[in-house]
Amino acid sequence: MQTEKVVKHIVNWLKNYATNAGVNGFVVGVSGGIDSAVTSTLCAETGLKVLVVEMPIHQAESHVSRAQEHITQLKKRYNNVSDTRADLTPVFDEFKTEVSLDGDQAIVDMALANTRARLRMTTLYYYAGLYKLLVAGTGNKVEDFGVGFYTKYGDGGVDLSPIADLLKSEVYTIGDFLKVPESIMKAAPSDGLFGDARSDEDQIGASYPELEWAMQMDDEGKTDSDFEGRKLEVFKIYKRFNRSNKHKMVPIPVCTIPDDLK
Repeated sequence: MQTEKVVKHIVNWLKNYATNAGVNGFVVGVSGGIDSAVTSTLCAETGLKVLVVEMPIHQAESHVSRAQEHITQLKKRYNNVSDTRADLTPVFDEFKTEVSLDGDQAIVDMALANTRARLRMTTLYYYAGLYKLLVAGTGNKVEDFGVGFYTKYGDGGVDLSPIADLLKSEVYTIGDFLKVPESIMKAAPSDGLFGDARSDEDQIGASYPELEWAMQMDDEGKTDSDFEGRKLEVFKIYKRFNRSNKHKMVPIPVCTIPDDLK
């Protein structure tokens, strides 16, 4: 990958899109992870207004400290960056008092995890409307178009996606080029939706390098019969997530009414 040229391409794309849309810049939710760190830095490189928002909900301390380190670094490097913090913990806790928490605990936990992401999306769009900004998504190619590892209308609810054509490994390469804090570069990727430090690999059962490999194999038309051992296990994991999350990757189904019924 021609890293410097890719960075310039994304920055120009962001700036042109915002200019043509007649907005002031971007708002980005920062989590202490590599994707949001790279996305917010790319947005900052445009020279347009960038608001980074920290939105903890019973967040693991390691996530909070990395997010704050990144915000501090970003504001020192770019005078067009400002920040705000919206502690959504009380909002989330109040939400839980108004809904049923009965049923299988694993299902309830997942529903609540997705609720966290949707509360954050709502917060980002509040600030976007307040300051005439675009919500910049932080999803990468493997998450958005491979395993669908994001929340529909949560972190998937954005105005534009600057890094969604980059594999996770490529995001790290750009992160290194952009001098993202070392603590973020070395941290295990995590969605931070469960209030603990569990990693994406813990949830998925495969690492991002493994998922990138599986995505490439799937694109080449490979099937289960082509692999054995760990490779077969990873390929099956990838295919299972890709299949079950396909609804996130295709347009919303629309019931088309035949002309003779109108």
